[in-house]
Amino acid sequence: MKKFRHELKFYITENDYLVLRQKLKLVLRQDHHSVNEQGYLIRSLYFDNVHDHDLHHKNNGVFLRKKFRIRIYNHQDDVIKLEKKSRQGEYILKASAPLNKEEYNKLLNWDYEFLKEKNHALFLEFYHYLYGEFLRPRVIVDYVREAYIGDISNVRITFDKELSFVTNSLDLFDSHTISEEVLAHPLMILEVKYDEFLPTYLRQLIQLDAHNRSAISKYVLCRMASIQYHGM
Repeated sequence: MKKFRHELKFYITENDYLVLRQKLKLVLRQDHHSVNEQGYLIRSLYFDNVHDHDLHHKNNGVFLRKKFRIRIYNHQDDVIKLEKKSRQGEYILKASAPLNKEEYNKLLNWDYEFLKEKNHALFLEFYHYLYGEFLRPRVIVDYVREAYIGDISNVRITFDKELSFVTNSLDLFDSHTISEEVLAHPLMILEVKYDEFLPTYLRQLIQLDAHNRSAISKYVLCRMASIQYHGM
């Protein structure tokens, strides 16, 4: 059974990143998704309703929140995931289910009926939100993730770089997308996720108190930038 995890987020500089990554390499292993030392590309299509409720809930500090997204890696279609991320304060719970390319294309064309036939609760919940809350694709978010993982308390520490939104498409597989970065160099995002506790040696290594912790939402940053870009 899935359980809520701690998730802490920090803005860090490139200098912080260079120091931390060298330390983490000594004690944690790099995520298997990585295509090189810099990590791997994550591309996510986020959904929100016509009133942007998820966007406003985050901006207004609502304690209980959720987001639906479809996610791919390295521009490939071999792994396509529908995800729901729920949040209670600093605790998160992520539910995930696989899609194939045909099903993804149906969703993009507003054909949702197949979701009722899938043997997974997440698909049925997504179906009800699509019809009951009028969820629609809102923005594509791109970033390069360099991730390090450990077995104790299921620790996962990531550096998310080159955070961008797509300006001209809502199709994850569009080969002619144009992206705009939303964080000025040299800023990037450090995320620390774990189950029951963060091991002391990692807490000391990362020196969390020395960094600027913030309630960062990549969706909100990119959605707000998209609204400004399109003058909406």
